[in-house]
Amino acid sequence: MPFIFAALAFVASPAVSAHGAESVQPLIGRASVIDGDTIEIAGERVRINGIDAPESSQLCQDQHQRSYRCGAIAAGALDKLLAQSRPLRCEFVERDQYGRVVGDCFRADGVNVAAALVRAGMALDWPRYSSGAYANEQSVAAAAKAGLWQGEFQPPWEWRAEQRNSSIVAPLIAPVTSDGCGIKGNISRSGEQIYHIPGMRDYDQTQINERAGERWFCSEAEAQDAGWRRAQR
Repeated sequence: MPFIFAALAFVASPAVSAHGAESVQPLIGRASVIDGDTIEIAGERVRINGIDAPESSQLCQDQHQRSYRCGAIAAGALDKLLAQSRPLRCEFVERDQYGRVVGDCFRADGVNVAAALVRAGMALDWPRYSSGAYANEQSVAAAAKAGLWQGEFQPPWEWRAEQRNSSIVAPLIAPVTSDGCGIKGNISRSGEQIYHIPGMRDYDQTQINERAGERWFCSEAEAQDAGWRRAQR
């Protein structure tokens, strides 16, 4: 199984070039999806180079101006794309400020993952890092009203900037309640009603959209009586 060897070589034995820059072998293996533009292979997180997909908690609007979980949809689209041809190969570009590998990723059949996501309207060309490499694919997606382009959305880099500014509250996300009711009732992509209590792994990143039917609870008993189940982690 040569792809396993290559993956381990990537993680365990990065080389340093004569100029001091990190130089590594391509990372090859079965990828797990973290979000719409981030994957993990053999324990190494890889940010797909040159594109930006909606964040996990980001909301967009469809053609009927209804809000939907575009971040979750983008992650699902990436998962389906990768499942069509395995293993995945990611060529090292650099490491970002979070220590993640930034890489150009290709399926076993040679499909450029970044290009495919942009063409499907599930991610945007990110000129700051791509130099417009996927501008043509983006034009095709916009003309076809594919994916995000079917309605209205905020570029992910702008959305993140707003989230970092504590004085700006995203209008589609409900703020934490002030009455001490801190249990989050979240609706999953499959429509399952799940609640998260403070201290759980996904509590902080779970945001509540009351317009979509999500809600806050004051106790687990209240949540369970309403038909919601406790998150597994």
